[in-house]
Amino acid sequence: MDLISIEDVRAAAADVAGTVVRTPLLPAPWDDALWLKPESLQPVGSFKLRGATHAVARLDPAVRARGVVTHSSGNHGQALAYAARAAGVPCTVVVPEGAPQVKVDRMRALGADVRLVPPARRLLEAERIVAESGGALVPPFDDPRIIAGQGTLGLEIVADLPDVDVVLVPVGGGGLASGVATAVRALRPSAAVVGVEPALAADARDSVAAGEVVVWDIERTYRTSADGLRTNLSELTLAHLRARLDGIVTVTEEEIALAMARLARDARLVVEPSGAVSAAARLFHAGELPAGRTVAVVTGGNVDPAVLAAALG
Repeated sequence: MDLISIEDVRAAAADVAGTVVRTPLLPAPWDDALWLKPESLQPVGSFKLRGATHAVARLDPAVRARGVVTHSSGNHGQALAYAARAAGVPCTVVVPEGAPQVKVDRMRALGADVRLVPPARRLLEAERIVAESGGALVPPFDDPRIIAGQGTLGLEIVADLPDVDVVLVPVGGGGLASGVATAVRALRPSAAVVGVEPALAADARDSVAAGEVVVWDIERTYRTSADGLRTNLSELTLAHLRARLDGIVTVTEEEIALAMARLARDARLVVEPSGAVSAAARLFHAGELPAGRTVAVVTGGNVDPAVLAAALG
């Protein structure tokens, strides 16, 4: 299977410039060897804008004009809606029932046509809409353009911290981890890129260990509060992770909530559960991680107010 290259990531960086915010690295007040990459500061509140913008830019103009379609629990849907609005094309997002209302509302505010369906039908419904409309399916992670776009985050990390030793990145469908690992390995070969996922949705850990996609069913993955990390890997993202990721650690629900609180109180960052897992790994599993200058990718801040309030206690 063909993997993306550093040249693909650099091409994506040119496409996203001007739309995507170049987020800073923030020193963590409680840890002298930790920096935070706050993708929660993107216009749509998550890193997903990187891949969506690059994917829309690379579509055939005639196909793009008929609209873009995706399936998403929220962050990719918001990102694609934003990128589609910037390109002046329609956007439809198929959303699994139970997705955070704050994310659904924001997708609609960005002009997306939101279709709520049972979780197991999200991809099937998206494919049906594409067949009906003639538009383009822009998947959340299973696409080289999406992976390359997400990899631009890795370019920025190495540019801002050239002597980085460890990058911690959340793993859901694996697009972000695939892209970041591609960029960091090419530019800083001595650095370790470690994936982080909830213990209640540890399918990526199992998949990498097994050498094939291991699917956790919805009843298992929906136990975690980290709704953005409930998705299983694809063959494409698994191939990238097996070749370029240095390991995966898991964190508990309590650790995720405590990390959200620490990020809010000490770093002044509003973070959703999915975005807090990397900080949780550093806070509670440092002994399982390589030593050195570490960057924790904070992937998003689109948190339900009630979830944030519960974490803050």
